[in-house]
Amino acid sequence: MAEVVVFHHAQGQTAGFLAFTEELRAAGHTVHAPDLYDGKTFAVLEDGVAHAEQVIGFDTIIERGEQAAADVPSEVVYAGFSLGVLPAQKLAQTRSGAVGALLFHASIPLAEFGGSWPPGVALQMHVMEDDEWGDVNVARELQRTVEGAELFLYPGSRHLFADCSLADYDAQAADLLMERVLAFLSAND
Repeated sequence: MAEVVVFHHAQGQTAGFLAFTEELRAAGHTVHAPDLYDGKTFAVLEDGVAHAEQVIGFDTIIERGEQAAADVPSEVVYAGFSLGVLPAQKLAQTRSGAVGALLFHASIPLAEFGGSWPPGVALQMHVMEDDEWGDVNVARELQRTVEGAELFLYPGSRHLFADCSLADYDAQAADLLMERVLAFLSAND
């Protein structure tokens, strides 16, 4: 089974985010879910984004993610929900021994973390095709650039569609995402 570090989105460790990590554990994977917000959660996405931008800062989010992953074995899959893609993608691109990356609801241009994707590190991305926050064009560029990268586009415009505790939740898309994630983890454990 795979070892996975999952970083939460801008609303924090919501009940739906925690349910997602529990589903991975129930499938037999070892899951680390660091809290980058020190227990804070936000009912509204914009409030969580404002907290990340103004109170903490995106660089601090990345640093906290790196610190949280420091004690995790190097053969690991990094996963991130939206804002959590920042530390997940940076670690996948820059930390030796990364096995793969799962990017949910967002992705970052390769240039942000060094400009290249490490050979042999698997990449799977999930976003709704009309999501204004989802960086669909960036995900498409990553798919073209990173050998073997998988991009799954879901119909609709919801952002955090895999978090069952939020209004953007889409059960059908979330179930399909989980099915694909479990297959990815099985292939990369």
